[in-house]
Amino acid sequence: MKRFLIAIACLAVVAGCDAGSPPPTPAISPGTSSAPREVNIIAKDWLFLPDRVDVVPGETILLHVINGGLDLHEAVIGATPVQDAWEVAEAATVGSPPGPTPLVSVPPDVAGLRIVVASGQRVDVVWTVPAAPVAGFVVGCHIPGHWAKGMVVPVHFVGPAPHG
Repeated sequence: MKRFLIAIACLAVVAGCDAGSPPPTPAISPGTSSAPREVNIIAKDWLFLPDRVDVVPGETILLHVINGGLDLHEAVIGATPVQDAWEVAEAATVGSPPGPTPLVSVPPDVAGLRIVVASGQRVDVVWTVPAAPVAGFVVGCHIPGHWAKGMVVPVHFVGPAPHG
């Protein structure tokens, strides 16, 4: 009986370890310019859903950015230099009156893709993903204080679904 209870306890520990693993991402059929793949990103106070965005290099997507939070949010897509540029640009707005984000800009070579969305709104953008994977690619919000609160999710470059 003691061996049986130990075996049950070991199985429970092993099963518990596996329960924390995220499920595998289903294979993606890449979007094209004539038929973009739809991707939803929900901005809430202070997180994005889903907790990762999967894209196929070179595909075209119809990105729906939905603000389900109370604050103004933005979705800035790009690697570290892009995120750093927007964080500095948005920091300059601290102390501005409440309301829509004041006009901010960054140099074109580090602009990435920036989508600003008011509370309760949705903005749709057709976007072509870079043809080659980019290290450190993320979606981030740089409205003052949001990045510091962890409003960022990784973008994973994945392979397309096999054609069968």
